[in-house]
Amino acid sequence: MGREARGLCTIGSHTEAVKALLESTELVVRGDSLKHRFAISALSGVEVQGNALRFQCAGERVALELGAEEAQKWFKKIMTPPPSLASKLGIGTDAKAYLLGCAEDAALAEALAGASTTGASDAAVLIAIALDDEDLTQAIARHAGMPCRAMWVVHLKGKAATLGDTAIRQRLRDSGYMDNKTTAVSDRFTATRYAKR
Repeated sequence: MGREARGLCTIGSHTEAVKALLESTELVVRGDSLKHRFAISALSGVEVQGNALRFQCAGERVALELGAEEAQKWFKKIMTPPPSLASKLGIGTDAKAYLLGCAEDAALAEALAGASTTGASDAAVLIAIALDDEDLTQAIARHAGMPCRAMWVVHLKGKAATLGDTAIRQRLRDSGYMDNKTTAVSDRFTATRYAKR
């Protein structure tokens, strides 16, 4: 969830009242004539001076007057790197995942590097790649024999998916699971965490 505020924005020599949104990957300002999207990764010289958050982007100097306290909060959020996919999945060297399926997605493969196990009984979580109904059936059966309570179901997004989020959720709820967290994996894949009731 991003931050939202109203304030004055100065870009170059133009100043205008704007509504500003700070999302995970971009800062958006919207006014009567100012409409800009700034990628967080492209910001440089980010600092707080008085009531203003100041930065440069694509050769433009920007000052966003939010109030001293709010400007500090925005500064902290901009300067804090987003959590890794491994962190979002709750896996690491102390909490290994058992993978069911093939992690062909580069982002998922990177998250699993050093955080996976081949022993289902040692896993803190099952990560199941579900591209079709058969994959989902195998995931449910495999998880039934594991001591871990949680299972992440990774599936394709949007129109590319033959097995969509709604069908997965219904099938797992019918099997006694409840979904409790969702995260993007990459441009192509998303994941939802399910746990036995």
